[in-house]
Amino acid sequence: MWLDEPRNPNAPLAGLKVLELARVLAGPWAGQILADLGADVIKVESPDGDGTRKWGPPWVERANGEREAAYYHATNRGKRSIVADFKDEDDLGRVCDLATSADVVLENFKTGTLAKFGLDYASLAKANPRLVYCSITGFGQTGPRAHEAGYDFVIQAMSGFMALTGEPQGQPMKMGISISDLTCGLYSVIGIQAALAMRERTGRGQLVDMALLDCSVGLLASQALHFLTIGENPPRMGNEHAQVSAYGVFPVVDGEVVLAPANDGLFRRLLSLLGREDLLGEEKFATNEGRLANRAELDAIIAAETCKWQMDELLADCAEDGIPAGRVNAIDAVFAEAQVKARGLRVDLDGIPGVRSPFTFSEAELALDHPSPRKGEHG
Repeated sequence: MWLDEPRNPNAPLAGLKVLELARVLAGPWAGQILADLGADVIKVESPDGDGTRKWGPPWVERANGEREAAYYHATNRGKRSIVADFKDEDDLGRVCDLATSADVVLENFKTGTLAKFGLDYASLAKANPRLVYCSITGFGQTGPRAHEAGYDFVIQAMSGFMALTGEPQGQPMKMGISISDLTCGLYSVIGIQAALAMRERTGRGQLVDMALLDCSVGLLASQALHFLTIGENPPRMGNEHAQVSAYGVFPVVDGEVVLAPANDGLFRRLLSLLGREDLLGEEKFATNEGRLANRAELDAIIAAETCKWQMDELLADCAEDGIPAGRVNAIDAVFAEAQVKARGLRVDLDGIPGVRSPFTFSEAELALDHPSPRKGEHG
């Protein structure tokens, strides 16, 4: 059942065998990254298939006319698929056999569910002590909420993300992507690779217990330290930066741009570019601390100047002067961006579009050889 030869022998994880018992987003996202890195990922689907195959529109149509939701194709590139009903003895035996010879099992079932079928870590490790078993759940394998299901929107709320996102006087907002699911998928790949590296030293695999809530709290970074240092909740600030000014979205004649002069030198360059050198001698703008205290006044001054500029002209001059700046791109503009094209981030496999995992190696390459599988397509 496993491939006789690596999909791409020059891929970093060529030859790694991954059994994916996952659906929807966090688990499949981790599996797709491993597949892009060259692992042989076998996705096990129920007879109904991964539910996201039907999460359309929009739809992606294959050459034979078969169609699945674009959502499914966003997270399942490069895998193979088998169909198994865990309640069927033969199907379950087939999955257990695959787990016995796998390097990695990746699953995102609710805590305790797979133990009913002997597909939990404790059961599988008896036959395969080298197995690295990554379990992705909402709240982890321990704690008072361990047996609750986890959903991205709820985790964004619980983790503090929504309290930090949105305008100061507005409603707390979720992010425009499923950041908790996606982050957990990324962290899971890191955990899997760390466990594989440790296996090289010890000869044994282990359980990697990943939780959406843990991963989201882990992303709080400086916002967490704000609270942990002074005991106060950091405020919701919209597009402003808690520690830097001037820093934000500013109007131009034909739209809006982001300006991020994050130190004194860059701020001085921006004032010079905008023809406001007269502000350089004002004490209240001389330091970042002063600029933070007078943020509203400073932002109004800068906006009054940027609104006189055409976007391309301002961005070109900022680039020439080394001032961090950029346009606010919609998704169509992202894929029209010359830098995105130069880095080859868009891929098209058998007519199915996608976005490659963002790794570029000097001595290796990604395994971008086939699109998401049809249900049960294991060749």
